[in-house]
Amino acid sequence: MDSRIKDKYNKTLSDNVFPEDWQNPEPKKIYDLVVIGAGTAGLVSAAGAAGLGASVALIERRAMGGDCLNFGCVPSKSLISASRAAYEIKQAEKFGITAGRTRINFGKVMEWVRSRRSSISKNDSAERFRAIGADVFLGKAVFEAGDTVSVNGRKLKFKRAIIATGAVPVRPQIEGIDKTGCFTNETIFEITKLPGKLVVIGGGPLGCELAQAFARLGSRVTMLQDSSHILDREDPDAAEIIQKQLEADGIKLVTGVKIIRAEKKGKKKIIFYESEKTEDSAWADEILTGAGRQPVVEGLGLEKAGVKYDPRKGVYVNDNLRTSNPKIYAAGDVCSAYKFTHTADFSARIAVQNALFFGARKFSSLVIPWCTYTDPEIAHTGIYERDAQAKGMATRTFIVKFSEVDRAIAAGEESGFVKIITKNNTDKILGATIVAKDAGNMISEITLAMNNGTGLSGIAGTIHPYPTLAEAIRKAGDMFNRTRLTPAIKILLKGIIKLK
Repeated sequence: MDSRIKDKYNKTLSDNVFPEDWQNPEPKKIYDLVVIGAGTAGLVSAAGAAGLGASVALIERRAMGGDCLNFGCVPSKSLISASRAAYEIKQAEKFGITAGRTRINFGKVMEWVRSRRSSISKNDSAERFRAIGADVFLGKAVFEAGDTVSVNGRKLKFKRAIIATGAVPVRPQIEGIDKTGCFTNETIFEITKLPGKLVVIGGGPLGCELAQAFARLGSRVTMLQDSSHILDREDPDAAEIIQKQLEADGIKLVTGVKIIRAEKKGKKKIIFYESEKTEDSAWADEILTGAGRQPVVEGLGLEKAGVKYDPRKGVYVNDNLRTSNPKIYAAGDVCSAYKFTHTADFSARIAVQNALFFGARKFSSLVIPWCTYTDPEIAHTGIYERDAQAKGMATRTFIVKFSEVDRAIAAGEESGFVKIITKNNTDKILGATIVAKDAGNMISEITLAMNNGTGLSGIAGTIHPYPTLAEAIRKAGDMFNRTRLTPAIKILLKGIIKLK
């Protein structure tokens, strides 16, 4: 917490998530559940277990709220909201609105970001979790045995434990980067001066979101991506739309690069890279890296607890989220490839139920959506077409472009689409991708349908308000229904129809 800007917002944040005067309680003789890590998975685990009457100890070494509150979802989406406001003012001309000269006070923008984080922090505070019945210990947890963990010299025995230590940014393996200096998502939200030139390394979700945000706030941004296009894990058609928008926002995108080294010359930072076998360079005032995340497993004493793990993949768990020690479970980023806050939340619910009630809920039963918060957004749920092909599954894909949806046309937001994949010859939904300004909110309709066995015909039969972007989802259902009207069916219906 020492690296944070000293202002009233960060003081409130610190007082909530890592109060300096916090006194750890005297440990109970034995706990029903010890939770290590107070990010989303840990907080949900502790709150859920305490609410069910279990005796709970919650341990956090850095700051309660974890990555999401302190370095991830909350500050990044606050910054994105500010950048979208700036963009929409600049776009007002197309509606016949002359907004005048737009002045961006970047210091005030970042103050806004800190204020939003501060406001939300009370929900994750140490005091709140003490009030709901958990013993909150601030300090580093280390396993002493398969049923014991120590924190600041005190030993806590447990009947069950959940490891929820999360993940941290991967430090890029670039020669000279440490001397040159770079930001990660854990440090970028403490800056107060807008970088005139910013180099973003990595074209994944984090890199794309922040590159676009800084570009719209006035930075000249260069993005370096090792593969041939950005967001290479997403639907290629969706990624292409975002790539074109980033370029329209003024971002210089260089793909297929191999970064060689970083140097600092005076106040300027230079990244040297190889592209198409030719060495080139990009200079900047600041560098932001988004090279992925790795689970926090080192230094926990997992060997003493009999918990198997991999430094890169994290803690090994079965489908019930139980580790190699039957008394210990894991939840969230430390054990999952799906490093999303909402996935951490629901994996924690599974871990608590299975740990305390001998349940057999399976992580694989979850239908997991996710969203990249660029503008437009990309939201996805279920499987991709490539996944189905790899499994030899016969599928059918229905695509509705927003250029065919009245609300999108009226709002001038025709870019994007709804793409829904079904099992061939059925309306069973296997997966979907949406590209739209509000795709993250729209995807839940499809996830809900999948989770409850509702097919495309059921969506087609559900009234959607007109005009809305969500009509695109219903239109996909209509497209499916039309595939059922084969020539033979049409002849049969013609014979049945009787008009007087």
